[in-house]
Amino acid sequence: MLLTWIAEVADEPLVMEPADRRVEWETNTWSLGAADEDRNSLSVAEVVAAFERTAAAIRERIHDLRFSGVATFYVWHDKQAGQLRCSTGSVPPHGLPFSGTYVASDDLGPVVEGFLTDSEPGFITWSDLDDMQSLSEKTETEPEIMPFGVWVSNVGASR
Repeated sequence: MLLTWIAEVADEPLVMEPADRRVEWETNTWSLGAADEDRNSLSVAEVVAAFERTAAAIRERIHDLRFSGVATFYVWHDKQAGQLRCSTGSVPPHGLPFSGTYVASDDLGPVVEGFLTDSEPGFITWSDLDDMQSLSEKTETEPEIMPFGVWVSNVGASR
């Protein structure tokens, strides 16, 4: 099912509205989950290829819309939700609408691998939360938050 859902993203509503990034985000952002059977049977290469096909289709749609600006299709693993998420925005890779620190990459493999090998998607143990609380209480500085990986693909006319 995951490969089907990835393919369907290319046909979903698509809004390119640089003046209203919130509308872009709400319209162009998709959450994709996977059953255990998909996680166990799909290869990283199959999922990467599906996203690459979707990015190519979105690139064609944006061309057909005659949108002449910068556009990026991007994919990340939302560990807290246990999902792969993807979106398209009229932003460059360094301007994605995340509040946290991320690292943009042209290698989707690690993002997909993290998702497929997540043994308990969306599950965060109390002990992990307690460890963070203890660390926070012991130090006056915030604990270091590791940046997350985001695969980016240029799908616009401008670079």
